[in-house]
Amino acid sequence: MNFDSLFPFKRNFLDLNGQKYHYLNEGSGEPVVMVHGNPSWSFYYRNLVTELSHQYQCIVPDHIGCGLSDKPSDKDYDYTLKQRIDDLETLLDSLAIKENITLVVHDWGGMIGMGYAARYPERIKRLVILNTAAFNLPKSKKFPIPLWICRNTYIGTALVRGLNAFSSIASYVGVKRKPMPKAIRKAYVAPFNSWKNRISTLRFVQDIPLLPHHHNYQLVEKIDNSLQQFQSIPTVICWGLQDFVFDKHFLAVWKQKMPHAQVHEFADCGHYILEDASNEVINIIQKFMASNP
Repeated sequence: MNFDSLFPFKRNFLDLNGQKYHYLNEGSGEPVVMVHGNPSWSFYYRNLVTELSHQYQCIVPDHIGCGLSDKPSDKDYDYTLKQRIDDLETLLDSLAIKENITLVVHDWGGMIGMGYAARYPERIKRLVILNTAAFNLPKSKKFPIPLWICRNTYIGTALVRGLNAFSSIASYVGVKRKPMPKAIRKAYVAPFNSWKNRISTLRFVQDIPLLPHHHNYQLVEKIDNSLQQFQSIPTVICWGLQDFVFDKHFLAVWKQKMPHAQVHEFADCGHYILEDASNEVINIIQKFMASNP
């Protein structure tokens, strides 16, 4: 995979029980921890890292199974939300990052990042929320059929792991203003280049709790209940309204849970808001951080 010109950062690795956990660690100053979702990787935050690392220490992990991290089988890694939160905690502890954290979350990164925040609320200084959730599916929202197929059927497994349907389709439908340039699209899907290496894209979808008896449902409820303690923490929300999963129903819940947040809605943007409106969103985040020193 050669995308060094698009992703000109030093590769760092932490050994997590024998698995290589890749992360970026750029710049110095207060820590900004950026947590990606599915089916992306740390590449999603490349432009934000470039801009913020002049002033801050930017830490961006690739979840196990994603990006430049190892992609173990189920017998060697537990592809669950709790494990993801544990991994993030291990990484931040290894870097001695325990205060003044600005947390930037997108997609599954919302659950993982806010799961960490729920454990250590005193460590969080600011929140940046981008098309994500830290609560169960809103009552007003139907679970999208394509996700149901991926999650519950053999056809879904074959499409996601055999044809890379999830990562590939996301690179097309995740942006709305203009198509992703080919080189960028290739970089998004590059890590997920074989049946073996697409395990995480499928496991993430299968790990979404929909009913109270599902694995994770209670953990997500716990994370949801922890959100009220962040209502005094400076928060900014940037949201692409044309996201087919994290849509207006999710945004409405965030507004209710974080009534103090500064909200920026982008009517013509999709799920990958940092691709669709990169400059605007980065600008908003920089101003937000400067005005909440």
